[in-house]
Amino acid sequence: MKFIGIITSRYESTRFPGKPLVDINGKTMIRRVYEQTAKVIDTVVVATDDIRIEKEVKRFSGNVVMTSKKHKSGTDRCSEAIDKFQELTNEKFDIIINIQGDEPFIDHEQIKKIISCFDDDKTQIATLIKPIKNIDDVFNPNKPKVIINRYSHAIYFSRLPIPFVRNYDKDLWIKKHQFYNHVGLYAYRYDILKEITKLKQSPLEIAESLEQLRWIENGYTIKVKITQFESVSIDTPEDLERIKKRLK
Repeated sequence: MKFIGIITSRYESTRFPGKPLVDINGKTMIRRVYEQTAKVIDTVVVATDDIRIEKEVKRFSGNVVMTSKKHKSGTDRCSEAIDKFQELTNEKFDIIINIQGDEPFIDHEQIKKIISCFDDDKTQIATLIKPIKNIDDVFNPNKPKVIINRYSHAIYFSRLPIPFVRNYDKDLWIKKHQFYNHVGLYAYRYDILKEITKLKQSPLEIAESLEQLRWIENGYTIKVKITQFESVSIDTPEDLERIKKRLK
């Protein structure tokens, strides 16, 4: 199987415009994501909708394709980007790994783990989950929770704490059940990616604002593996300053 890493990167951001180009100890954020990904995947490409990001990727000799500004999700942007890149290079890829452009220190072991999901030839879509150890995370709506079945397939994702732990006070839930956070890293078989990007938004997706629920509602399976690594995304200028302090 042939793998490709596609880093989805937008310039516009409500909380932090231009964050892919911010300097982090001598390198732009997008360059750091690219170099981390390239430690594991031979072919990496940035999918962007902004000429400034395109210019920066070309400056450090990376692969980049321009995509529409109309995409509502990274998955949709990946779908356009893979076709453009395959046409440009005359190569074909079996598995597309969608990497967030705001995680400059993505752990390359996480990428290896999501790749290993495709050792099973029945895997359609793959993602990662992380055990929750902090009670606050259980009730944080910005950290989606995941429940899985015995075959390591996701059953449901929610911004609410799932499952509900009956007969115990909420502050004891984390001691009575292992909760999991979703780690926002996806991988798809090429044919599955093309299928899921043609689906209409589903009721559960609209309710929770989580696109992966659309796939589950339409009968697709999402293979999950557990990681212990805490991903660090940069969503605000304050996040950036905290990262820089950790690097000193």
